[in-house]
Amino acid sequence: MRKLIDSLSGALQIAINVLLYPLLRGWRRGWGATEQERAMRLPGDELVAKPEWTYDHAVSIDAPRSAVWPWLVQLGQGRGGFYSYQGLENLVGCQIRNLTEVRPELQSLSIGDTIVLHGRSGFGPKVARLDPERALVLGGPPNERGSQATWGFYLLDGRQGTTRLLERGRYVAGKGLAEKLGFGPYLMDPIGFVMSKKMLQSIKQLAARRPRRAPRPAA
Repeated sequence: MRKLIDSLSGALQIAINVLLYPLLRGWRRGWGATEQERAMRLPGDELVAKPEWTYDHAVSIDAPRSAVWPWLVQLGQGRGGFYSYQGLENLVGCQIRNLTEVRPELQSLSIGDTIVLHGRSGFGPKVARLDPERALVLGGPPNERGSQATWGFYLLDGRQGTTRLLERGRYVAGKGLAEKLGFGPYLMDPIGFVMSKKMLQSIKQLAARRPRRAPRPAA
């Protein structure tokens, strides 16, 4: 029941953001990020040197970078999922299962590995930049129609041992309607924002969890 309510909430948020696309555009594209963070030059920016549109989303996490990084490493279909609206992702055949624990067997990741987004097609971006506990950037060169995107995750030091998790997207839409819909802002901006917001909030909660103390033995 909780998952159903969660999915309905996500669907409602998507509908609102699509309907109010121009009014909420500025708020969406900088959600949670400071002006300084949005202006930062970060690893992977050079891959899409002249983006048509971008976004920066961020959350503060009450945990060190070392506690946040494992959740990013296991992103992907068939791995840890995307910690977002699982029901909505699976409605379109993504075959996602979000994990709520770090799995040691999913902590191996290398440049060139594919992070699968859709289970049936096996489609997904490759790991383009990998700097442990600092940066994970997915993306690659333009496709045959000229579309290109990068999806980056950055861990920045926050105050008093906390971590700033910054998510950045940079896009160029190529020729054709399918490319405009798949890489342009009209659907990707509002839909992607709702899914990303949920993902970042979930990672924040998961990474900040403290290990449970063992119960004291009875006297």
